[in-house]
Amino acid sequence: MRKFLAFGDVHADFDTLWAALRAASCADANGQPTPPVQAGLYQVVLIGDLVHPKNDREYSRLTGLPRFDPRNPDHLFLAAREQVKHLERLRDYQLAAPHAVHIILGNHDDAVLNTTFVLGTSGGLVHTEFDPDHGGILLPDHLKLWMQAFPRELRVGNVQFAHVSPLPAHSHYDDLFYADRSPKRWFRETPEYVQMAGLGFGVYGHTQIEDGILLDETHGLAMIDAMHAREYLEIMLNPEQPEPLISVRAVPF
Repeated sequence: MRKFLAFGDVHADFDTLWAALRAASCADANGQPTPPVQAGLYQVVLIGDLVHPKNDREYSRLTGLPRFDPRNPDHLFLAAREQVKHLERLRDYQLAAPHAVHIILGNHDDAVLNTTFVLGTSGGLVHTEFDPDHGGILLPDHLKLWMQAFPRELRVGNVQFAHVSPLPAHSHYDDLFYADRSPKRWFRETPEYVQMAGLGFGVYGHTQIEDGILLDETHGLAMIDAMHAREYLEIMLNPEQPEPLISVRAVPF
């Protein structure tokens, strides 16, 4: 039996991520994997979107600027520099236990690797700190190589961890993905997608859940973009069984 600890979209809120990892006994005070993680008894899953703060206030908090201006190259440089610093620390953590720390590729991570699309928010904020064509800088090569290796899903028997949904089309972040409204709505409008995909349970992010983790046991899914609500997901699995799921619960920290 193994414990899987799944953490929702980070969006550059690394302080909260590290607090969650420490609360879950997955990281020590020095940001290194704990003995249960090193032994593989605890499996850490980050559901994607490591980069791009969610709003102006979070950009200001990250950079230390009283008012972040996404059109100012100096501000973009500060936002990129701070994220690079935190990404390097997270990379060290993952490389210390690659058998037990899994990071799913989110669409914001993909947008940093492939700057075809300029992502933004409904409030008009755009994420261009890693886009040289819009005043930003390139992600350093060693971090780019690391992120390019992120999988688009993790499967343990019939349990899936993916960034958006069980649909294969939702794991490729192209113009069809961004033109489609279903990535943000599927779990409410068509939650049966999980069972139609032959899954026993699915864990997803991408859509922020205001009140904390949404656990839909009827349809076998959890939506965990809920770091702002200070919750992570704990799942007990027996990988040796065809239906490995034993228990699932949202954990406050």
